[in-house]
Amino acid sequence: MKKILFGLLIALSSCTVQKINQSVKKSEVFDKGHLGFMLVDPEKDRPLVEINSDQYFIPASNTKLFTFYTAYSILGDGLVNGLNYLERGDSLIFWGTGDPGLLHPDFKDETVIDFLKASKKQLFLVDNFDQVEAFGPGWSWDWYNAYYATERSAFPIYGNVVRFQKAKGEQQITIFPERFRTVLSALKTDNWQGYQFERDRFSNLFSYQFTDKKVDEAFQTDIPFITSAELSAQMLSELLGKKVTLIQNQSYLNQDPQKLETISADSLYAQMMKISDNFFAEQLMMLVSDQLTNTLSTADAIDYAKENLLQDLPDEPIWVDGSGLSARNMFTPRSIISLLGKIRAEVPLEKIKAYFPAGGESGTIRNWYKADEGQPPYIYAKTGSLSMANSLSGYLITKSGKILLFSCLMNTYAIPSNDLKNELQKVLYLIHDRY
Repeated sequence: MKKILFGLLIALSSCTVQKINQSVKKSEVFDKGHLGFMLVDPEKDRPLVEINSDQYFIPASNTKLFTFYTAYSILGDGLVNGLNYLERGDSLIFWGTGDPGLLHPDFKDETVIDFLKASKKQLFLVDNFDQVEAFGPGWSWDWYNAYYATERSAFPIYGNVVRFQKAKGEQQITIFPERFRTVLSALKTDNWQGYQFERDRFSNLFSYQFTDKKVDEAFQTDIPFITSAELSAQMLSELLGKKVTLIQNQSYLNQDPQKLETISADSLYAQMMKISDNFFAEQLMMLVSDQLTNTLSTADAIDYAKENLLQDLPDEPIWVDGSGLSARNMFTPRSIISLLGKIRAEVPLEKIKAYFPAGGESGTIRNWYKADEGQPPYIYAKTGSLSMANSLSGYLITKSGKILLFSCLMNTYAIPSNDLKNELQKVLYLIHDRY
């Protein structure tokens, strides 16, 4: 009898896997582009579903999975190094580490400000901005006005953005930091299409449209400003109420500095993963580089990760930035699955749930992949989207309690992304419900 029952269970399991395979392979929606899909039960010796798993795809923000694993492996989940500094006589000489938290509008961390304010020494900021290109490899020049392409820099302040905000029913626009109000101009329009803020391409001059009509609309918009060592020194001087002198002496950068701990890496990971924050992803790779070499180089951080952390992946990652904004990034589904396995083995499940977007509940998938009413989320996964790419990779919890690994990479689809999400939603729920 036991053998008969065991045989029936195997037959039912085989039938379920077959239905899951058919739901993907025979989908008229997925058939309209280039699909890579892999589903793995870690308890099994072989994949449950495998479609083009060895082919390279543009992953978009699935790149952040690689950034997360690298940063978690090097930085851990404690406080990050927010400042490198040397004390020489009556001078405090310091430079940036890429820490994105300093007065960021969502965090407003003031650890560095408090430290510099408390110092009785003369303050000197070493210019190491030339170590960091403002845009990553393959980024488009016309993204300069968009938050998703906020400039990378050695010493971010205010998240390198100006936040324009208005509450419903109020007319006054708040600006953070307030210092940029003097470079904001208003342009009257009769063709009202909502508040539209823009920055001049080559300067930190901002403008927005307004109308004579009373507008109760609430909004919040973050517009990147152009960064520079000179501007950072100036803003620090304003914040501290004392002079910060910019110096070009690069020899200080070769010395062994003291380090000032600032913001929790946990909070940076959650911001990057849940809302797919490109700026935090890019700056995390600089924090990794600073930790490894005392220099700021995304390329060096990636090379280190590939040689020391990811050398056992099935296929070598083609990886150029931290965020996935570049279409030059390419990964295979089976490498992403392997990475998800490494994350699952090394990161506690409760932390994965805290960092990753949760289906129907939080982050970029709060409106998708909802669980049955009254049930906890069953999808914890990282999204990705560019004009030519959509992706979703992560963990799927079945009703039977299994935790599966999945990666779905979709390239060159000429249909709306919502069509792809709806189709994927059906497939993932089927897996959740039946497996």
